[in-house]
Amino acid sequence: MAKVRIPTPLRSFTRNQEEITTSGATVGEVLKELEKRFPGLGARLFDDKGAVRRYVNVFHNDEDIRFLQELDTPVRDTDRITIIPAIAGG
Repeated sequence: MAKVRIPTPLRSFTRNQEEITTSGATVGEVLKELEKRFPGLGARLFDDKGAVRRYVNVFHNDEDIRFLQELDTPVRDTDRITIIPAIAGG
């Protein structure tokens, strides 16, 4: 099962867990499984069309999924998915 690193602002949805082990053949399946297990998390990750919100960055190991196959990026049991929300301010 892949490991998903949860950023601090989203840990309230995961009962303060910073890393979740979950299954899925693709990044999209892994994130959808998180959405099922932790209600409310999906609304923070996906837009109304089911795509990753533009202010949320998702990395497969060390690569941004936008430069891979996006949500269709294949996932192996040894992979790490990292969710990084964009931070704005000044």
